[in-house]
Amino acid sequence: MGILEQFKPLGLLFLRVALGVIFIFHGYPKLFSSTQQTMGFFQHIGLPGYFVFIAGVLEFFGGILLIIGLFTRIASFLLAGEMVVAMWKAHGIFSHPSAVDNYQFPLVCCAGAFALATIGAGVISLDHILFRNVGKSRKPK
Repeated sequence: MGILEQFKPLGLLFLRVALGVIFIFHGYPKLFSSTQQTMGFFQHIGLPGYFVFIAGVLEFFGGILLIIGLFTRIASFLLAGEMVVAMWKAHGIFSHPSAVDNYQFPLVCCAGAFALATIGAGVISLDHILFRNVGKSRKPK
């Protein structure tokens, strides 16, 4: 299985890009096209209407951050949290836990985002380029 370890950077890149595209795809309409309709839905499920902007910003810009691999852990953690709220309020995970078909999509997005939050972006990312030496102690001269 050692050979698969060599593909870890590509696996993390693929996970970041796939999740990023999904989040951008779902965040764009919240911000730029069907904002009023989504506000109505949010109010219907018991959330304030302005949460559509919070969700839209998290998804759209968080997706961009995932794709480029910048602030990946923070963005992923926030997106995972948003998916927990989506499963709870919009998809009924706690009211219908056996109806997996209602919440399987946000569950997978949550799991992927949480994995990135805990593992990080990998070496093919801006995080690695910009922050690889942050937190490492310097060798004394």
